[in-house]
Amino acid sequence: MTVRKAVIPAAGLGTRFLPATKSTPKEMLPVVDKPAIQLVVEEAVRAGIEDVLIISGRGKRSVEDHFDRSDELEHLLERTGKFDQLKMVQAIATMANVHYVRQGEAKGLGHAVSVARWHVGDEPFAVLLPDDIMHEQSPVLNEMLAAHERLGESVIALKAVAPSEISSYGCPQVEDAGDDAGDNVVRITAIVEKPPAALAPSNLAVMGRYVFTADIFDALERIQPGKGGELQLTDAVGLLLGERTVYGYTFEKGRYDIGNKDDYLRAVVELALEREDLGPPFRAFLADLARREAL
Repeated sequence: MTVRKAVIPAAGLGTRFLPATKSTPKEMLPVVDKPAIQLVVEEAVRAGIEDVLIISGRGKRSVEDHFDRSDELEHLLERTGKFDQLKMVQAIATMANVHYVRQGEAKGLGHAVSVARWHVGDEPFAVLLPDDIMHEQSPVLNEMLAAHERLGESVIALKAVAPSEISSYGCPQVEDAGDDAGDNVVRITAIVEKPPAALAPSNLAVMGRYVFTADIFDALERIQPGKGGELQLTDAVGLLLGERTVYGYTFEKGRYDIGNKDDYLRAVVELALEREDLGPPFRAFLADLARREAL
């Protein structure tokens, strides 16, 4: 089946960005001039997905407001002749059919995905974590969707990381999937959540992009609290491995972990430099700053 729906878990508290996230959802932190979650929704839309379910929680009302119409703002922009900005804000509200459901309790990523069951039903679906944003030219989600359509199974994004980083991620054991599976596709044979470097089955880390068959919901119902006392999505994938084939799609470039302050700043700088309206003066400023810092 063609994947028509995406799920974006956005109920987290964003404690790594306090105090900014005390009253502002971390998903609404701007990457230049767009909230991070808008970039994730745009990625889904570019891949042909127009039905988006955001898993929300307390304090996330501004996320819902962002994807809604704003009559007062639109009337002001129209009255003052700011038609480019008017078109831009109207496009945000019409780019996708955005739905919301509250997680209710902070029981972990596995629980957040499980509450999407009523909306997804028996269809395959994508999960996009909003802490991970992908460059707009990245083919990762498109390639994962193509692999799912070709193979009929779940596909998880994987990226090689340094041994010092592997304990922050889910880590799979993989084997060759054969030429018919497609480029950059491996078969996952086992998976563990946040292993110590010495016990990691590979140097591949699970990134925040998944394409699941609906079987993941049955697996989520059977898991017990794992790392951190939370219901881990990785543990559900481990159960799924006993019943279905699960593939990994490996990639190298295009991902920013904006849940990390260093990577957040890198994303803002690199994406600003690519902009025609901002890039040239901003690049000149950074070059001048680098010269002054070198003195």
